[in-house]
Amino acid sequence: MFKDKIDEKIVGYLKEDSRESFVDIGKKLKLSESAVRRRVKNLVDSKTINKFTIELGEENITSAIVLVSVDSATDTSKVSLKLVGLEGVKTVYEITGQYDITTIISAPNIAEINNTIDALRKITGVVDTNTVIILRKVI
Repeated sequence: MFKDKIDEKIVGYLKEDSRESFVDIGKKLKLSESAVRRRVKNLVDSKTINKFTIELGEENITSAIVLVSVDSATDTSKVSLKLVGLEGVKTVYEITGQYDITTIISAPNIAEINNTIDALRKITGVVDTNTVIILRKVI
């Protein structure tokens, strides 16, 4: 939980660039580097911030589109919600046509994409999948 608006702003800056220095954040908020450092430590200690991470550029990511058929006796929205929780799942769409759901999965390599697809296939109600690996983004 944020203590105040300044904590919210600090988290906002770190979301944009987790490598932004405490000095630079301090300048933007008219705070000292040590004040920012102390606030970030408190945010980490209180579990408001769980981890600092990076986002790989598109050229370092493998992506796949997975079309999913759901058993007619299963609520499609329940399957969709389970898909959202899988590692690597970036987007889930409920669609019309031969398949009921399409999802976009991204990971650093094919092996991790395959792990996600294996987990996806184990979800109750999933009866068929069709996977397409994305070779490159044109636009």
